[in-house]
Parts: sequence; C-alpha cells; structure tokens
Amino acid sequence: MSGLTAAPAGRRLRALARAELALLGRNRGVVLTALLAPLALPFSLRPALDQMDLGRQGLTPGAVLMTAAVGFSFLFAVYCTLVNAYVARREELVLKRLRTGELTDAEILTGTALPAVGVGLAQALLLSAGCAVLLHSGAPRAPYLTLLGLVAGLVLSAALAALTASFTRSVESAQITALPLVLVTMVGSGIAVPTEVLPHRLASVCAFLPLSPAVRLVRAGWTGRLDAPEVLVTVAAALAWTVVAVFAVRRWFRWEPRR
Repeated sequence: MSGLTAAPAGRRLRALARAELALLGRNRGVVLTALLAPLALPFSLRPALDQMDLGRQGLTPGAVLMTAAVGFSFLFAVYCTLVNAYVARREELVLKRLRTGELTDAEILTGTALPAVGVGLAQALLLSAGCAVLLHSGAPRAPYLTLLGLVAGLVLSAALAALTASFTRSVESAQITALPLVLVTMVGSGIAVPTEVLPHRLASVCAFLPLSPAVRLVRAGWTGRLDAPEVLVTVAAALAWTVVAVFAVRRWFRWEPRR
C-alpha cells in the first residue's frame, strides 16, 4: 500500500518541480543572483585572506574559498531564491490553489523548493571541484563530512526561506526580510571570515547561528580537522536547527496573501 501511495506522490512532486523550474527561469533577476553571486563573491574575498594567518589555524586559501563558495550557494541559490518564490506563489494565490488538490502541504513546499535546492547542490559541487583544481586545494580529507554539510545546509536553507516568507509581506520586500540572515551568516558562520580566526568568545557565540554547523562540516570535510565528538555535536546542532525550522514553518507558514 505504501508503494502505491509513494508513486503518485513522487509524480506530483516532479510535476510541481517542473512547473516551479519554468517559473523560476522567467525571473531573470533571481536567476542571475542565484547563479552569479556564489561564483563572484568568494573570489572577492581573496585579498582579505592574504592578510590572515591561515596556516596557523591549519587552513589553506583553497579550503576557505571553497567553503565560502558553498556557503554563498546556500544563501543565494537556495535561501534568497526560495524566499522570493514562496512569497510570489502565495501572493499570486498559487499556493492556495495547490492546497485544493491532492498535494499535501509538505509536498507543496518541497516541490517548490526542489529546483532551487537542485541548483544549489549542482553549484556547490561544481564550485568545490573548481576550487580543488584552480586553487590546488586537493581532494577533501573527509568527504563524508562535506556531503553531510551540503545536505544539512541545503535542507535548512530551504526551511529558513519558508519561515522568512511567512512574515514577508510582498515580493518587493523579500530582499529586505532576507537580508539580516544573509549578512549575519556571511560574517558569523564562517563564510566570509573563517571562524577559526575570530576571537574565541565571538566564535563560540557564532557557532549557535543556524547555518554555522553546516558550514563547519563542509570545511571540516576539506581539512579533516574535526574529531569524532566534535562531529557528533556539530551534526546534532544541524539536526536541531532543522527540526526547529521545520516546526516553525508548520506552525507559522502563511498560505493566504498578506493583504
């Protein structure tokens, strides 16, 4: 019986994802931001990295830039793109109409997120390979940690986007409501500035930011500088943030236009 249920659910998700991908492709501004920002922003950090004593922290410019590229994919390819998408579909009554059909609420949110998450995943993998080749950073020492970080970051970015969309009034204000998380995460979660070079107390506080565990796992996969207890704590923190974000979306997500 479960197999009979899963097949139609899979078809519904694929159909919704294809429709959302077509809608996403029509918004050139969002597409350009999602594709170009993660490509350009990491390399703009290179002059600042030259002023940091990365070797003392066991880091290399390649590992830092690779982590930055993946982090920017979380923020721009997934988070910002989906805040805009969820708000636009809600205000256009698309979400309301979808709820009258066979799709469940979870399927609607997941199907809407799939194209952006797919773009973010492909982008992160390509950027990681590019950094390994161009910056001679080599292969990751613990690739399973990088994969864990990728999955955690993509899922949490999508959930945070749905939560942000809940209190965003219009598509025009989506960039404003998304900006605080983008800026705080860039500075505090180890994307623009490695947390290893921050003062200890500040780094301890920044470790509690939503995307910090995912970014830490991505970087640790490249450097191998994370022992088993630290891995367990970091994975547990990522899971905890994901559970909290999903609960908040189930509790506060708005399906009706905010008018």
